[in-house]
Amino acid sequence: MKKALWTAAAALMALIGCANAPVEQKIKDFQSEIENYEKAFSEELVTIKQNADLTAEQQQEAVNLLQEKVAGQIKDFCKTTIRKNKNDGAGLEALKYAYYFFDVDEQEELLGCLGPKVKEDDFVQKALQSVQAKKSTKAGQPFVDFTIVQDPDNAEASTVRLSDYAGKGKYLLVDFWASWCGPCKAELPNIKAVYDKYAGEDFDVLSVAVWDKPEDTAKAAAELGITWHQIVNAQQVPTDLYGIEGIPHIILIGPDGIILNRDLRGEGIEAAVSRNVKAKH
Repeated sequence: MKKALWTAAAALMALIGCANAPVEQKIKDFQSEIENYEKAFSEELVTIKQNADLTAEQQQEAVNLLQEKVAGQIKDFCKTTIRKNKNDGAGLEALKYAYYFFDVDEQEELLGCLGPKVKEDDFVQKALQSVQAKKSTKAGQPFVDFTIVQDPDNAEASTVRLSDYAGKGKYLLVDFWASWCGPCKAELPNIKAVYDKYAGEDFDVLSVAVWDKPEDTAKAAAELGITWHQIVNAQQVPTDLYGIEGIPHIILIGPDGIILNRDLRGEGIEAAVSRNVKAKH
């Protein structure tokens, strides 16, 4: 059975990589193989969940390992498909499916191998811009400033810049978030704990609301207890500049304006802060 599956998979990869095969068929074959990976994942997940011999902790560990394994398989399959079909829609289909699975270096490498015609696609153009933004604002680079008019009806009084807070001699934790974002709200207790423990002469926190209505931001901020500095109505300005493709996205900037960490989450937030700032008590 396993030999038959391997033979079928090998034949499929040969077809997907064949320059003479119709693009439409190669795309269908790619989608079919992705469905096979997803089906296999679902079946193994059910097996793990139904295994009464495993503790809850062991089940979670098994699920994590399964996710890592399948994600790796899909990434490898997509990379191969992209490289073998860099001049047609099959490669583009694979890139769109797996783009967010890859780190920035992998994204850059795969985007770079695409043919000129495929690079004209809107998704690819936006991805190329995002990769360049991420690389220019990675750890070790100076922060990129932006200016936000928080209230268009009162532009002069409501205009604010990131540089009003960053590079002012304090470590600054910047949280890009939105009121509708569940994971963003889940990180707020971690941010609040860090703020309460470390805020002072050497450390501060700034929330930047993106992709959100200012009135929704204000309501959520009051309900969730955001008492630190805020920038609202930022929309896509900072996310375009920093190549942020998902929120929350939490950045730590040093006193000199150099970015120290990006994409902090959970316990990693305090770990990054505590390496640089002493607790108040």
